[in-house]
Amino acid sequence: MENNRWGFRIRAFRKLKRIKQAEFAKKTGIPLSILGKIERRERHVNEEELQIIANNLEINVKELKGEA
Repeated sequence: MENNRWGFRIRAFRKLKRIKQAEFAKKTGIPLSILGKIERRERHVNEEELQIIANNLEINVKELKGEA
């Protein structure tokens, strides 16, 4: 899966967990503006951010990538 397509999955998992975007940004330490861009596929997510996001969603990176 292309890096910029992960935004849709991140948003879906976040919504599934019923976490608001601002709350999730605070929880992950990723600025809200950056998280919004990632979810809208306007910015690529790097491996470090991907790991932080997956950890805070309580899933593994493979599941987030759709590989599990």
